Amino acid sequence: MKRLLLSMLMICCLSGFTSAKAPRPTADESEAEKRVTMLSRQLRCLVCQNETLADSRADLAADLRKEIREQVVAGRTDGEIIGFLTDRYGDFVLYRPPVKPRTYVLWFGPFLLLGSGLLALYRSVKRRPSLLRSRRVSAEERKRARQLLNPVGKELT
Repeated sequence: MKRLLLSMLMICCLSGFTSAKAPRPTADESEAEKRVTMLSRQLRCLVCQNETLADSRADLAADLRKEIREQVVAGRTDGEIIGFLTDRYGDFVLYRPPVKPRTYVLWFGPFLLLGSGLLALYRSVKRRPSLLRSRRVSAEERKRARQLLNPVGKELT
């Protein structure tokens, strides 16, 4: 009987832990989180390099999100936060870096590579016109081909 009573008492005490709810963020906290998320989507993860900070699970990305959150709470503007990170990590941290002389290769390099590849292909095809034209096979070449393809003792038609 004592065990049953003790078991029921423990169940009642432990059920209070499961019914507790997480506190809801205040309006200021939710606005700050929206800003952190928006800024994290504009910045590149330095480890993954093909993901935004918001999408990355790398430790450095978590640290940078924490740094952004601290600066948002401290009252810094979005421009100041982005400026701080670009001063620290360069334009590479921006997911969409600005077009300026230092980033011309980044913006125009793929087009230059494509153009030079097409030019090289054009010159290659232009230099070898004999590959593009078909020529007639001479009677001597036909005879030689038949000899090579003809099994010993059989006649090809």
